Amino acid sequence: MEIPSEVKPALWGAVGGAIALAIVGFTWGGWVTGGAAETAAKQRASMAVVTALAPICVDKFRRQADASASLVELKKASSWQQGTFVEKGGWATMPGTNSPDSAVAKACAETLAMAK
Repeated sequence: MEIPSEVKPALWGAVGGAIALAIVGFTWGGWVTGGAAETAAKQRASMAVVTALAPICVDKFRRQADASASLVELKKASSWQQGTFVEKGGWATMPGTNSPDSAVAKACAETLAMAK
Protein backbone atom coordinates (compact mmCIF):
# COMPACT_ATOMS: atom_id res chain seq x y z
CA MET A 1 0.00 0.00 0.00
CA GLU A 2 1.36 3.33 -0.96
CA ILE A 3 0.55 6.47 0.97
CA PRO A 4 0.12 9.61 -1.11
CA SER A 5 2.90 12.13 -0.58
CA GLU A 6 0.38 14.82 0.46
CA VAL A 7 -0.75 12.72 3.47
CA LYS A 8 2.71 12.00 4.92
CA PRO A 9 3.25 15.49 6.43
CA ALA A 10 -0.18 15.31 8.07
CA LEU A 11 0.61 11.90 9.59
CA TRP A 12 3.96 13.11 10.93
CA GLY A 13 2.21 16.20 12.30
CA ALA A 14 -0.32 14.01 14.08
CA VAL A 15 2.45 11.86 15.57
CA GLY A 16 4.39 14.94 16.69
CA GLY A 17 1.24 16.51 18.12
CA ALA A 18 0.43 13.35 20.10
CA ILE A 19 3.93 13.26 21.55
CA ALA A 20 3.81 16.97 22.42
CA LEU A 21 0.37 16.53 24.01
CA ALA A 22 1.64 13.65 26.17
CA ILE A 23 4.69 15.63 27.29
CA VAL A 24 2.64 18.71 28.16
CA GLY A 25 -0.07 16.65 29.85
CA PHE A 26 2.26 14.67 32.10
CA THR A 27 4.58 17.60 32.83
CA TRP A 28 2.21 20.52 33.39
CA GLY A 29 -1.29 19.15 32.89
CA GLY A 30 -1.49 17.10 36.08
CA TRP A 31 -1.78 13.74 34.37
CA VAL A 32 -0.43 10.81 36.38
CA THR A 33 -0.04 7.11 35.81
CA GLY A 34 -2.25 4.62 37.58
CA GLY A 35 0.57 3.59 39.89
CA ALA A 36 1.29 7.18 40.92
CA ALA A 37 -2.40 7.79 41.57
CA GLU A 38 -2.62 4.66 43.72
CA THR A 39 0.46 5.65 45.72
CA ALA A 40 -0.97 9.12 46.34
CA ALA A 41 -4.31 7.63 47.39
CA LYS A 42 -2.61 5.28 49.87
CA GLN A 43 -0.65 8.17 51.38
CA ARG A 44 -3.79 10.26 51.76
CA ALA A 45 -5.64 7.34 53.34
CA SER A 46 -2.81 6.78 55.83
CA MET A 47 -2.78 10.46 56.73
CA ALA A 48 -6.56 10.40 57.22
CA VAL A 49 -6.25 7.45 59.59
CA VAL A 50 -3.52 9.21 61.59
CA THR A 51 -5.60 12.39 61.70
CA ALA A 52 -8.58 10.43 63.01
CA LEU A 53 -6.66 8.37 65.59
CA ALA A 54 -4.27 10.98 67.02
CA PRO A 55 -7.00 12.71 69.08
CA ILE A 56 -7.90 9.32 70.63
CA CYS A 57 -4.26 8.88 71.63
CA VAL A 58 -4.18 12.38 73.13
CA ASP A 59 -7.37 11.64 75.07
CA LYS A 60 -5.96 8.34 76.39
CA PHE A 61 -2.80 10.18 77.49
CA ARG A 62 -4.74 12.91 79.29
CA ARG A 63 -7.08 10.45 81.06
CA GLN A 64 -4.29 8.57 82.83
CA ALA A 65 -3.82 9.15 86.53
CA ASP A 66 -0.40 10.83 86.29
CA ALA A 67 -0.94 12.74 83.04
CA SER A 68 0.79 15.93 84.18
CA ALA A 69 3.95 14.05 85.23
CA SER A 70 3.97 12.13 81.96
CA LEU A 71 3.55 15.36 80.03
CA VAL A 72 6.59 16.82 81.77
CA GLU A 73 8.58 13.69 80.86
CA LEU A 74 7.35 13.86 77.28
CA LYS A 75 8.44 17.47 76.93
CA LYS A 76 11.86 16.62 78.40
CA ALA A 77 12.44 14.02 75.67
CA SER A 78 13.90 15.15 72.38
CA SER A 79 11.42 15.59 69.55
CA TRP A 80 12.55 12.43 67.76
CA GLN A 81 12.14 10.37 70.96
CA GLN A 82 8.70 11.67 71.88
CA GLY A 83 6.90 9.29 69.52
CA THR A 84 8.72 6.35 71.08
CA PHE A 85 7.75 7.62 74.55
CA VAL A 86 4.08 7.64 73.53
CA GLU A 87 4.40 4.16 71.97
CA LYS A 88 5.99 2.74 75.14
CA GLY A 89 3.27 4.31 77.27
CA GLY A 90 0.68 2.39 75.27
CA TRP A 91 -1.37 5.44 74.34
CA ALA A 92 -0.89 4.88 70.59
CA THR A 93 -2.21 1.33 70.78
CA MET A 94 -5.75 1.59 69.51
CA PRO A 95 -8.62 -0.63 70.65
CA GLY A 96 -8.64 -3.87 68.70
CA THR A 97 -4.91 -3.80 67.95
CA ASN A 98 -1.98 -5.39 69.72
CA SER A 99 0.76 -2.93 68.81
CA PRO A 100 1.09 0.84 68.67
CA ASP A 101 0.99 2.75 65.41
CA SER A 102 4.19 4.79 65.10
CA ALA A 103 2.61 7.47 62.89
CA VAL A 104 -0.23 7.95 65.38
CA ALA A 105 2.30 8.07 68.23
CA LYS A 106 4.31 10.74 66.47
CA ALA A 107 1.24 12.87 65.72
CA CYS A 108 0.01 12.37 69.29
CA ALA A 109 3.38 13.39 70.72
CA GLU A 110 3.49 16.52 68.54
CA THR A 111 0.02 17.52 69.71
CA LEU A 112 0.85 16.91 73.35
CA ALA A 113 4.21 18.71 73.13
CA MET A 114 2.46 21.83 71.81
CA ALA A 115 -0.09 21.77 74.64
CA LYS A 116 0.42 24.08 77.55
